[in-house]
Amino acid sequence: MKKTFGFLVSFIFCCFLFFSCSTSEKNVAFEQLVAKQTQFDYLIQNASIIDGSGVAPFKGDVLIVADSIAFIGRVDTTRIQIANILEASGKVLSPGFIDTHAHGNPLATPGFSNFVSMGVTTICLGQDGFSPEVPELKAWIAEVEAKGIRPNVIMFTGHSTLRLLSGVGYESTPDSAGINKMGEILEAQLAAGSFGITTGLEYTPGMYAKQGELAYLAEITGQNGGIMMSHMRNEDNDAMEASLNELLSLGQYCPVHASHLKVVYGKGEERANEIQKLFEVARQKGIRATADIYPYTASFTGIGIVFPKWAKAPNNYEQVKATRREESLDFIREKVNKRNGPDATLFGTAPYTGKTLAQVAKEKGKSFEEVLVDDIGPTGASAAYFVMDETLQNYLLKDSLTMLCSDGSPTMNHPRGYGSFSKMISQFVVSDSLFTLQEAIRKMTYLPAQTLGLQDRGLLKSGYKADLLLFDPEEVTTKATFENPFQEAEGFNQIWINGKAVKEKGVFNDENPGKVLKKQP
Repeated sequence: MKKTFGFLVSFIFCCFLFFSCSTSEKNVAFEQLVAKQTQFDYLIQNASIIDGSGVAPFKGDVLIVADSIAFIGRVDTTRIQIANILEASGKVLSPGFIDTHAHGNPLATPGFSNFVSMGVTTICLGQDGFSPEVPELKAWIAEVEAKGIRPNVIMFTGHSTLRLLSGVGYESTPDSAGINKMGEILEAQLAAGSFGITTGLEYTPGMYAKQGELAYLAEITGQNGGIMMSHMRNEDNDAMEASLNELLSLGQYCPVHASHLKVVYGKGEERANEIQKLFEVARQKGIRATADIYPYTASFTGIGIVFPKWAKAPNNYEQVKATRREESLDFIREKVNKRNGPDATLFGTAPYTGKTLAQVAKEKGKSFEEVLVDDIGPTGASAAYFVMDETLQNYLLKDSLTMLCSDGSPTMNHPRGYGSFSKMISQFVVSDSLFTLQEAIRKMTYLPAQTLGLQDRGLLKSGYKADLLLFDPEEVTTKATFENPFQEAEGFNQIWINGKAVKEKGVFNDENPGKVLKKQP
């Protein structure tokens, strides 16, 4: 009994010392802060803080000054002056989300309210091998900054764009002069702030690149501290190993990242586990390999995805149609049927928006392959394709180094551009319990920040930039649907970007505090 009592006394004393020391350390930090700074822009008090690292929530206060987080802990409001105080009891405070794969033109839609409404404060553009086709990235960035943007923007250099800018174009075997020119442009863009290179090896002209060309550009990317993000050569189930191994082999030159990871036609956890093992083997060899996924089972891209290579640029489609029509019909019929048939293709461009390929074919009184060959062609439409297995995709997302993305845009006729990040909260955390809230937030904040090499974002930490969200997870609602994809998410009612409140009490203001972030060496 005496031993038990003695143990309890010792335990209580140790706990007292621990909490006293912890409190003392926090008090010291606050005293040091007050000695340097007494005026602050925002105090968010009594929040449930999820800092992005994956640790459990903790209660605390956060001070913001200018564009940064000044302090996290307990704040004595009698010692300082604060312009704005927000009581956050019962609310979660987290870093703003980082979308590693997004689309859009900041010169056309600088507000990007579709992304910001679902909690995204930084978007990565220049994806799938295509970036602004401008000779000087630095001048383009200056134009964007002069116009003003609401979220932060990270730019990548598109591989297909490099081919076009260098004059290589659609050549299958560029000469050394062409390859070197691509390298020179890439190096200049990396120096101007590009975070790396993206590839779109399923699209023209990127699909014409061979391993030597990609390795040369990957090496330049690695030498300049960048990353290669890749829409791989083929995402079909029977081609995944070859496509992924091609990307992972480039990891000897720079970090590599599989964009919008999916296994078209693949099914189940067992298949997902086979794909994950490829990543694990590469990582064991020292390759930095990551991926992102959007939380929908339908992809979205141009209808050219179901056409043969020889029917697309630089080939003359009208000539192909005249000389190889039957061959085209056979190829497309087989391809579409393999992709779950014409009912699984939902058009997202006029005049067929909202109709399936099967419906359009019925209306025209033709076979679906005749509609595609004769009425639409490889560049005539974009569509959503219901080709993924939910169980497989969700299992892939659980990998500790796989993060969330949207692969969406303000204008794309797919709900992922308006609902991916809110869906992660409303469905995958609140409804389905696939993830804890802290793990879901890690996949949308600190993990992408680490992957991109961001030194001052993605975490709630003193000195980091104040990209913040204050919300109640139970109130986060995903409104976008395939029938009406342009509905903004709800529930992220208080949003700061670079210390500026861009949304207050659920209403956007006119602030455009976003920056074009530059890759730091």
